[in-house]
Amino acid sequence: MASPTIKLSSGYEMPQVGFGLWKVANDTCAETVYQAVKAGYRLFDGACDYGNEKECGEGIARAIKDGLVKREELFIVSKLWQTFHDVDKVEPITRRQLADWQIDYFDLFLIHFPVALEYVDPSVRYPPGWHYDGKSEVRWSKTTNEQTWGAMEGLVEKGLARSIGVSNYQAQTLYDTLKYAKIRPATLQIELHPYLQQPDLLKLCKREGITVTAYSSFGPTGFIECDMDRARDAAPLMEHDVIKGLAEKYGKTPSQILLRWSTQRGFAVIPKTSRPAIMTQNLDCTTFDIDQADMDRIARMDLNLRFNKPTNYFDAEDLWIFG
Repeated sequence: MASPTIKLSSGYEMPQVGFGLWKVANDTCAETVYQAVKAGYRLFDGACDYGNEKECGEGIARAIKDGLVKREELFIVSKLWQTFHDVDKVEPITRRQLADWQIDYFDLFLIHFPVALEYVDPSVRYPPGWHYDGKSEVRWSKTTNEQTWGAMEGLVEKGLARSIGVSNYQAQTLYDTLKYAKIRPATLQIELHPYLQQPDLLKLCKREGITVTAYSSFGPTGFIECDMDRARDAAPLMEHDVIKGLAEKYGKTPSQILLRWSTQRGFAVIPKTSRPAIMTQNLDCTTFDIDQADMDRIARMDLNLRFNKPTNYFDAEDLWIFG
């Protein structure tokens, strides 16, 4: 089974359905990645902050060695963490991440959040997380987003990344980037599900030719294990009457309905699971269409309810990123 592709502004084709690697446990990660390749996934979405890139690379290397896939058939995505935004730190950490993945280039490399934090040496703590001391202290770097984006463009020039993009940007930051970018962001990766629909931001991306990748397509499900009150208090999307009703109507699973809600509008998705049968189901989310009346029903579920922001995880008085 193969995913449809989306042509990026950089000229490269990106699979529309990929496999997300956030919270994939280190002890099972290599096997999970291998099984996902076996199931047909070709896009893998990772990040320095996930702390499992070495294991991801082991899974990919095994799949290539066993003849399941060739490197050029894969689309590997990773992200630059905030503590490496300083211009002289971008290339070295990218090379380290590439080494962990056992590859020579990223197909897509993203700025994870539009926030520059003070550098933490990887030999001290890796991944460094949000806090300078690993506990509670937040230290800002004076590096601007423009300077960091210039360093990201340098990765393309050196062949370390084929396409570059951003994640968790809002409209104002995106507009600012478009003013100075020599290479325009190919993608914007954002939290996107029926409880958080961000219609104006999506319109901006469409107008500017920026491909949107939706993460956390299942809403609160992935955040409950983060001990987040907001996620526990929200009704699970897969058990919502509207989503369950549509799953029954179309003969699909609730997860397929949620993924199709995004892919039908031209967005990419990056679900994850450790179960091979569910891997196949999630990958098969582009082979049916939801009637417009039903798409409109889902649109009415918007609560502007965001789960992935620092203030939902810990005391973050200095990190009002989405304020």
